[in-house]
Amino acid sequence: MRSTLTLLVLITILGAEAWMLVTSSTVAAANAGDRSSVSMRYSSASSSSAAAKPDFDSEIKPIFQARCQPCHFQGGKVYDKLPFDKAETITRLGTKLFTRIKDEKEQQKIREFLAQP
Repeated sequence: MRSTLTLLVLITILGAEAWMLVTSSTVAAANAGDRSSVSMRYSSASSSSAAAKPDFDSEIKPIFQARCQPCHFQGGKVYDKLPFDKAETITRLGTKLFTRIKDEKEQQKIREFLAQP
């Protein structure tokens, strides 16, 4: 139980990198014949991963609307160069956006979005 909790905390904090670590260790465990560990790791990681994928329009865009409007939205002075209402812009800029987004929970939500495939 403790290893499952540790795994869930790790995935929550690190996002996609943790997921890749979990899947690689799961494959290694399967190759070594540790089937019970494999199923426990996979089910815990997959349910946590599915819940950690925020939607751009409903969860990410409102963060930028609250912090970066009017300049980076329709009609703003830098909208043509950096439109923050487009997921592609946010993905391209990545964590550079944290110069304006200081709230830890908002940063974590953005990190989860950026970690999506």
